[in-house]
Amino acid sequence: MFKPADVQGNILRGYRKSRVRYLMLEVADRAAARRWLAACSSGRDGIPQITTEEPWITKPVTCFNIALTYEGLRALGASQRSLDTFPTEFKEGMGQRAVKLGDVGPSAPHSWPAPFDEPKRNHLIATIYADESAQLDSVQQQALAGNSGFNLLGRRDGFNFNDNYVHFGYHDNISQPKFAEIHDVDSLSDAQPVAPLGTVLLGYETNFEGLLFKVPEPEPLGLNGSFNAFRVLQQDVAGFEAYLTTAATYLLAHPKVDELLPPGAEAKIGEGLSRHAALREVVAASFCGRWRNGVPLALSPDTAHPSPEVDPTDFDFVGDSRCPYGAHIRRSNPRGGQIVQRVANHSRRLVRRGMPYGPAYYPEKPDGEERGLLGNFIGANLGAQFEAMSCDWTNLGLQDPRITGSNDPLIGANDPATSWFDIPLKSGATIRLRELPRFVQTRGG
Repeated sequence: MFKPADVQGNILRGYRKSRVRYLMLEVADRAAARRWLAACSSGRDGIPQITTEEPWITKPVTCFNIALTYEGLRALGASQRSLDTFPTEFKEGMGQRAVKLGDVGPSAPHSWPAPFDEPKRNHLIATIYADESAQLDSVQQQALAGNSGFNLLGRRDGFNFNDNYVHFGYHDNISQPKFAEIHDVDSLSDAQPVAPLGTVLLGYETNFEGLLFKVPEPEPLGLNGSFNAFRVLQQDVAGFEAYLTTAATYLLAHPKVDELLPPGAEAKIGEGLSRHAALREVVAASFCGRWRNGVPLALSPDTAHPSPEVDPTDFDFVGDSRCPYGAHIRRSNPRGGQIVQRVANHSRRLVRRGMPYGPAYYPEKPDGEERGLLGNFIGANLGAQFEAMSCDWTNLGLQDPRITGSNDPLIGANDPATSWFDIPLKSGATIRLRELPRFVQTRGG
């Protein structure tokens, strides 16, 4: 039976706080660390209490979560019998799964900065959510004061700097799985089916008929748990904007450009845009599957400002959708569209909780600062969901033969020597863009 008090918050429903801090911790004193964890469940001894799924009477000022690695469970004294019941991908950790995840070249684990360069020392991540940086400082001090039993190895801060827009300029956090036990299903406009709790929680039915993912033992440790792939993803914003310019210049001279963007249609893309600037936005929308303001190409392929307005979640990829087959949102979640692995529709859905890090990018003021996304990709099975999506769909394109051999244009492990992306035209023809660089580098996880 589902008990909200047994489930950590931010999994089934987001906190919608504007700031986040991740504290990477190493067990230094097993007994003290175990006492600290026990206190986290109740909030006693001045330790921040873990925020659960229990409904709020009043929204808390701050929220607090913890996540344990396999090495963390070992360091805390979990028995080998218990550790053996966890899945292989969790035991091995993100570093050993790097090739499957596309973490190669500059994204390879050997280039990750501290503390991610020593994965066996990363035992626990404590996460603080708040609206003010001073509140993050206060909860961190509260959590680690005295003998917590942990060494602080590092921290990462993120914040919503522009009302749910991320560094590449896209409106984010638009569509997440909805659960019948949590959400008012009758009020939902999202065209996707309601997700079973087993999509993200261990011990419940999944999208695979008759299949429940194995719950690690002992049951109180695994039941109602989730697996979280935490990723530090650096985004090359300058490189992304430069490629849009290069692609628009190429398209401007292409013989089929008028089919892609009829003369005079620039105003439908954005007020006052030149033809070149409008083509830049067409490329950006094609890469993502949404215009940068969040309007999906599946509902509005020719304008970023449809009238009447459209619901950004109420669409599918069935039939002759104008959303490119290789677009980011279509690769990561094909919805009801036809794919080769037909049984996999809706099976790899993940809860995504992410927040930008680093300052906003202003092209007129280049600064050399690192910026990107602190992402959590939450599900009940890392291999069947996060890894399968990352490998099969993001970096191999196995869901459709028309994109097989290409990578996700936004987050894929692209190489200019081999990368390509097809923009569909109304006639059924395509225009192929080439030499896409890698825009996102993994900096830890």
